[in-house]
Amino acid sequence: MNDQAPLLGIRRGIEKESLRALPGGSLALTPHPLALGAALTHPHVTTDYSESQLELITGVHAGVEGCLRELTEVHQAVYRALGEERLWVGSMPCALPVDEAIPLARYGHSHIARAKTVYRMGLGQRYGRRMQTISGIHYNWSLPGVGSAGYFGLIRNFRREGWLLLHLFGASPALDERFVHDREHGLQSLAAHTLHLPHATSLRMGRLGYQSDAQAGIAVSYNCLESYAASLQDALARPYPAYEAIGVRTPGGDYNQLSTGLLQIENEFYGTIRAKRVIRPGERPLHALRERGVEYVEVRLMDLDPFEPVGIGADTIRVLDAFLLHCLHADSPEDTPQEIAANARNQHRVAARGREPGLMLEHWRDGERPLADWAAEILAGCALHAEALDEVHGGAAYRDALRRVGARLAEPALCPSACVLAAMRQDFGDSHIDFIRHQSDAARAALLALPFTADMQGRFAQMAAESLAEQARIEAADEGRDFEDFRRHYIAPERMSL
Repeated sequence: MNDQAPLLGIRRGIEKESLRALPGGSLALTPHPLALGAALTHPHVTTDYSESQLELITGVHAGVEGCLRELTEVHQAVYRALGEERLWVGSMPCALPVDEAIPLARYGHSHIARAKTVYRMGLGQRYGRRMQTISGIHYNWSLPGVGSAGYFGLIRNFRREGWLLLHLFGASPALDERFVHDREHGLQSLAAHTLHLPHATSLRMGRLGYQSDAQAGIAVSYNCLESYAASLQDALARPYPAYEAIGVRTPGGDYNQLSTGLLQIENEFYGTIRAKRVIRPGERPLHALRERGVEYVEVRLMDLDPFEPVGIGADTIRVLDAFLLHCLHADSPEDTPQEIAANARNQHRVAARGREPGLMLEHWRDGERPLADWAAEILAGCALHAEALDEVHGGAAYRDALRRVGARLAEPALCPSACVLAAMRQDFGDSHIDFIRHQSDAARAALLALPFTADMQGRFAQMAAESLAEQARIEAADEGRDFEDFRRHYIAPERMSL
């Protein structure tokens, strides 16, 4: 890398999902705490799929430590509003009730609030509510001077080699058996209510996680912004027979989903990484991308780390930075349907068997290759970028992080997925629920023990109050308007075009 100055311009942010759980390890069914403000409008605390699933959001940060500091402060504020409830620190969910009892997120009485809940109703109709309770970390990343073509080159390489992150950071090798009730799963029994695979890294990113047979038929190309946007718009506009059978509304007039298309909105399309652009009020994401180009990428395959109180640590962030630079600067030929299918097979193979000795993967150029050899090659490429990052920041934090994490390749017992199974076996009778419950208690205690100043308390109280006032303003502006007219306009195809 000849010009290292842009490296100081890297910007990052984190979105972290977590279920609210009761002390005994079951899902909390209480409403979103009023002390946290309005989920619709709060800048740092919202909900994801369920009313019981928090999403904590940082701002945009130039430094790793600053990003983690803000994420920690948001956790501190949240824990003070939760009472005896915990944030569940595992990606695979706590003990869940029957599907219909998992509460959908609610955002108030405005049209946009209602649309968000109807969208979630549709997700439940299409994929089941249990699947939506899986939680993870999303890492948003940008580098100055990179345009849409550069970001799509990064995305193609990430999709080829992102399995490495599952191997190094995956932390969901086991789950509560109630999650797969009445489903074919292929898992092995460990203890009462616990299922696992012995070499799994991330069941969240495997066949039992965010997967959709319907979406498997979406032929999305990542070769340029134009082809990506066209294929995604086709999926949004294309009626899907199974979803047409569900219908937009029930005979009684209640809403089942926003549309009968293969996708209701852009965010329904599952992917390990997304091209993103900050949208303007009322704007569709596809329109924003087409008009102004890619602004940043969103990495979506990171599990919650149950050994980190806030779900992610500095070493992980620094390795992500180096890996994303590697994906950006490495040769990135155009993808093909055959390669896209091989990428998906590699992802599932590493999710289910990533620590298996001698595991082979499908390389896009060289045919079958041992995971260990390919991973070592990728890490060698990352090392060059870690060195460049240390040169501009001073010190050796990036190289040290890569060395520590890279040791997991030679010693898979150091991988978080292996550490989870070892801890379950040693202290918790192989119980997934008991282990994650213990880690959740420990994270709660650690974060509540940190200083929470009057200034911090005041800032979060003000944000909560302002978010409630903004929600009320939005609701007042919608009085007298028809939701069905809003819904039709909201999903209109012309709003996705230039």
